[in-house]
Amino acid sequence: MTERLRVREIDDDEGQRLVRIIRRGSGSVVTWRRAQMVLLSAQGMDVPAIARVAFTSEDRVRDVIRNFNADGFSSLYPKYKGGHPPKFTLAQRREIKKIAKAKPAEHDLPFSTWSLARLADFLVAEGVVDDISHEGLRVLLRAEGVTFQRLKTWKGSKDPRYAAKKARVEQLYAIADREPGEDKLYGHIKPRKTRARFLEFCRYLRSLYPASVRIAIICDNFSPHLSTRKDRRVGVWATAANVEIAYTPTNSSWLNRIEAQFTALRYFTLDGTDHATHKEQASMIRRYIIWRNNHAYDERLRRIVTKANVA
Repeated sequence: MTERLRVREIDDDEGQRLVRIIRRGSGSVVTWRRAQMVLLSAQGMDVPAIARVAFTSEDRVRDVIRNFNADGFSSLYPKYKGGHPPKFTLAQRREIKKIAKAKPAEHDLPFSTWSLARLADFLVAEGVVDDISHEGLRVLLRAEGVTFQRLKTWKGSKDPRYAAKKARVEQLYAIADREPGEDKLYGHIKPRKTRARFLEFCRYLRSLYPASVRIAIICDNFSPHLSTRKDRRVGVWATAANVEIAYTPTNSSWLNRIEAQFTALRYFTLDGTDHATHKEQASMIRRYIIWRNNHAYDERLRRIVTKANVA
């Protein structure tokens, strides 16, 4: 039995960067398709399931994951032209990023934040690199998803239940992957996303399953999703309806698998379009959702998409 292939552990900064690539309205189709596969793998989805979601082959998914594990974010971008080999090895880049995201105090240094000069000097002194310019360091950090501004202000997650929330989300996805599911996409389009509208959608999801079947809804920490001291409607409804609302940790909404679904939705309904009205755009989105659900397992369509796939 072969070992299950999964992308390496990624941190919140990397997860958020993947989401930004997927949600960006411009850029290479190749890049956001690869980012979609990596993000789904980071969320615990196995290779066959990713292939179904991305309408591609399992071998293609494995290649994308292996390349990301070896080369990081640079593997997401198509290499149409030749060029000079990278100046630093993958191991060096990972070590530079690890040090940059740590606090200087963790390395017994007498200052609270990094600057490019301090970091470059430390990397050379520690033997991580033989030499590196300040601009070269800036470019390398940007390529690894750590901007200089973020470098000065980066902090660890403030969520005191980070590990428990992350583990619960991953556990729920593991349960879903083991159970035979329909792989359906649902959505309601409203002018505003309020707590009342959110609960309206939750009631709709609840109606799709027998009341005796407990369901889980994974949400980020957007205010309408939460119960507060002033408004406890979400929690009260969930308890009464046999529903678990599982929240991603603070700043970790990338763990929610719905993020990867925006890739195809944007590609098929928004890219290259100029809808005259919001009503027309909403109609196109609804039509896509219906089409997607009717063709999720259409092997002929999958073969066509796989043949045309440029990722």
